[in-house]
Amino acid sequence: MAVQEARQGTESSRGPGTHDGGCTCGDCPHGARAGHRRAVAEFLVQRDGFAAGHGLPAAVAHSVSASRQWVSEELTQSAELVAERGRAEGEAWLSRLWLRTAVTVWVSVVALLLVQSLTAIGAGWTDARTAGLLAALVVAGALTAASWFHRARGGALAPVIGEDNRLSTSRAVAVGWVLLVAYAVLVLVGRLAATSGHAERDALLAGLDLSRGAGVVTVLAVVCGIAVLVRRVVGLRVLGQRLQKVRAHRPRAADLLTDDAGRGTFADIQYVVICAVALAFAAVRLARRPDQLPDLPWGLAVVVLVSAATYLAGKYAEGGRPVILSVVRSREAGDLDAPIRTGDDIEIRGAGFVPPGAQTADRLSRMVVRIGPVHVHVPLVPVTGGFSNPTDAVLTVPVPADVEPGRLDVQVVTAAGAETNRYAIDVTD
Repeated sequence: MAVQEARQGTESSRGPGTHDGGCTCGDCPHGARAGHRRAVAEFLVQRDGFAAGHGLPAAVAHSVSASRQWVSEELTQSAELVAERGRAEGEAWLSRLWLRTAVTVWVSVVALLLVQSLTAIGAGWTDARTAGLLAALVVAGALTAASWFHRARGGALAPVIGEDNRLSTSRAVAVGWVLLVAYAVLVLVGRLAATSGHAERDALLAGLDLSRGAGVVTVLAVVCGIAVLVRRVVGLRVLGQRLQKVRAHRPRAADLLTDDAGRGTFADIQYVVICAVALAFAAVRLARRPDQLPDLPWGLAVVVLVSAATYLAGKYAEGGRPVILSVVRSREAGDLDAPIRTGDDIEIRGAGFVPPGAQTADRLSRMVVRIGPVHVHVPLVPVTGGFSNPTDAVLTVPVPADVEPGRLDVQVVTAAGAETNRYAIDVTD
């Protein structure tokens, strides 16, 4: 195969004593990334070559169906190699992420120290600044410890990585509010420990009253509840085949604003933007009034609650079960009209055949059409830049010779494992 020859040529050019491109050992920390990129490049060259009609052996070039099946098998094997290298690259990336998250946390602490030092010029250093810095050190230490214990799962980002290996918007927002409230309480604890006067102690304790922090407490309760509820909703919809989810190779920052297919979604974007603005406002209020919980105004709190409700409604509305609308005999130019017979191609029209995030060749090759008792794998038909079959709304498969003539049910099984409705067709001799 072209990919095997290219791989052998690459290995011979590297020479003996070097590691394979998928290696993730300490001697070559970037080997997994290089191996994945090389596998992707080889696959793209092979796919575009087949799309242009190059590389077909003479034994199958005379038959359209045979050449299509041979090309599909070759691309499937190459896509499996790309997927394997992608998983290795994702695991290596996650194992390195914990150190990056720890460094980011401590850089934030240094930035806080610089801001406090600059703002203290003229006003002087106060107990509130010391308490704020100590609280930041405690939070940073806790996050660093969490990063170490979860270093194989992304470090401090492990709690916000969902079961599909993507960053969860609801969890990220909830974690942001939890960290802010925890930091605010630690600031009050530090000030309370350093205060000796009874009146000032009473004032600090009064800063924890619900009447002063009702807005931020309400928002915290709602966003945490939504994070738990969204996980339950998504899980139930996946089990009920009303939502299709495929696992990503690794999480990306864009996951917070996009769907599984990488398209920006209004519900996620508005939720992240509004919560980020509200968090910034609460942080400024805490800096101005470090003797109480951030008093989030009810107007801003209601805006956050409306945004959260919109996000939750978007989660309920997304997805849908794949459906077959019609099945027709595929006809080429010059063919006579005829009923469906064994050996003919059938065109299945519907919606939701390709789940979001399953546009890669390794996922497309997992699609199966059940024609009666026979399972037919959907062939990959390459074109320059992609595939013409299968698509989200139309896919073409041959009716195998093992299918008995008569009335049979057709059903599509997607890469996510979801099954469509059964559609009856008549197959004649």
